[in-house]
Amino acid sequence: MHARAAVFDLYGDHLADRGSWAPIAGIVRLLGTVEVAPPAVRTAVSRLVREGWLEPAERDGQRGYAATERARDRLAEARSRIYRTGSPEWDGRWHLVVTERGAGRAARARSVAALSYLGYARLAADTWIAPRASAELAATLRAEGMASRQFHARFADDPRALAAGLWDLDTLGTAYARFLARACRLREQLPSEIPADRAFANRTTLVHEWRKFLFDDPGLPREVLPQGWPGQEAAEVFDRLAADLLPLARRFVDECLGDTDHHPTDPAPTTSRS
Repeated sequence: MHARAAVFDLYGDHLADRGSWAPIAGIVRLLGTVEVAPPAVRTAVSRLVREGWLEPAERDGQRGYAATERARDRLAEARSRIYRTGSPEWDGRWHLVVTERGAGRAARARSVAALSYLGYARLAADTWIAPRASAELAATLRAEGMASRQFHARFADDPRALAAGLWDLDTLGTAYARFLARACRLREQLPSEIPADRAFANRTTLVHEWRKFLFDDPGLPREVLPQGWPGQEAAEVFDRLAADLLPLARRFVDECLGDTDHHPTDPAPTTSRS
């Protein structure tokens, strides 16, 4: 597991209701359970500070790191996509974004990666399309100094054909099927009693693997997905297994952060993409 991604996962999955803050010693101990070495953790944290995702913060005499507002917004958006068992209604319209070419090459390259992450596919050289508008789109384009024209439109022909032509659904479906098989095996192999640190490690690995779909799955509505799409069943299995592991994982987080009196509300799956 890459250290940078592991730190992001920790802040997004366990620290949001703790003020998005943790001491560095606690971060090191928690990520040690998934074999991320202390030097790698410290390097990743330093890099995230330089990139504006974390900032040094002291609480109760302890030095640590807090997520910045930018990071909290990104983590909240990612969380709404991670816990996505339900499927939001779709009105049949697509969101189109035409970006202007005034930005430099580096900014355009960053915007391509960002738009892909937000679920947009390239329809033409400077034209992007998604099944719904992203709440992060305006901030993403503004950060790169890019102007755009946006509108909603209906596709006159079969929307399944449009989706299949823009996104590699065969590869994505295969990835979901593989994840589903691994998650089912993990659920079958879990003992009835499991140590808290192992529950945290298993859940962290599970969320880490599931989070990868944020970069590949545009969150297409069911109306345009192939028949027998494995993504929905994979989401349901992920939700159940993640929920089963959560109480013990939270206990281990409390222990590592020295906060045994903390009783966070267990996060319910958030309806978003399917």
